[in-house]
Amino acid sequence: MKPFAIAGMQLELSAVHENVTHMGNRLDVLMSVYPWVQMVLFSELSAFGPLVSNAKPLPNETEETFRSWARKHRIWLVPGSMFERTEEGVFNTASVFDPDGNLVGRYRKMFPFRPYESGVESGAEFLVFDVPEVGRFGLSICYDLWFPETARTLAAKGAEVILHPTLTGTIDRDVELSIVRATAAQNQCFIFGINGFGDCGNGRSIIVGPAGEVLYKAQSAPEMIPLEIDLDRVKRSREVGLRGLGQQLKSFRDRTVEFDVYSAEGRTWPYLHSLGPLEKPTRGSHHEAGIQPKELSEH
Repeated sequence: MKPFAIAGMQLELSAVHENVTHMGNRLDVLMSVYPWVQMVLFSELSAFGPLVSNAKPLPNETEETFRSWARKHRIWLVPGSMFERTEEGVFNTASVFDPDGNLVGRYRKMFPFRPYESGVESGAEFLVFDVPEVGRFGLSICYDLWFPETARTLAAKGAEVILHPTLTGTIDRDVELSIVRATAAQNQCFIFGINGFGDCGNGRSIIVGPAGEVLYKAQSAPEMIPLEIDLDRVKRSREVGLRGLGQQLKSFRDRTVEFDVYSAEGRTWPYLHSLGPLEKPTRGSHHEAGIQPKELSEH
């Protein structure tokens, strides 16, 4: 058995003022009540909310504050994400700290929620890291999980737990919950999908095990969610199959097909271009594909 205690922080957060003070206060309460917690995960854009105007270069004073929290409580800490301003543009970036306060790495969200999350660039590098004598963890952010390639890559790199901070306040949260369950089952891993509340989400955080089973689902209210998991369950599931059945990662490894859709040519396939531009719909908008069946039949 490899027990490890992770707490998700579903906090009521503001879009108009900083939330760092509130985050720190709630973290102090969490660690006072649940001193056995070893890792803490906040939701996406917890610190300053969803306004791109709050973007700041990294490293910065806020990241130093997070570093001090990890060191103070001797925890692994993922304080959600914040908008990072760079010469290349703005990224949605999550930082990871170890119990000594060291920066383990930063992950930039690969799939900004376009066209609504405009003005944000796409990251291009995955982040996996090891907790010694425990297991391997991977990071994804919100809309990333709608693209199965992201979680599959993390699993193929050995991630046994996917940490998934989210900011969802929209009516598709129920769909996201289904995606989290399916993704955990497809990749035989734990997923901690932690959403914000208030201006930064509608709650309903979810923690799912490697058989796709719901270990905990929060309500639409502020919650601190401490839960101990057993990472040996991932190893066993990947060894003998989900509930002794499908061994998906082995089948993916041993596949005889290479998927053309992922090639450079795949980006040019006529049907994908027939979908029109990636932009917000307007009132009564309607796009006519204007593509002939013969063209579609090529692929």
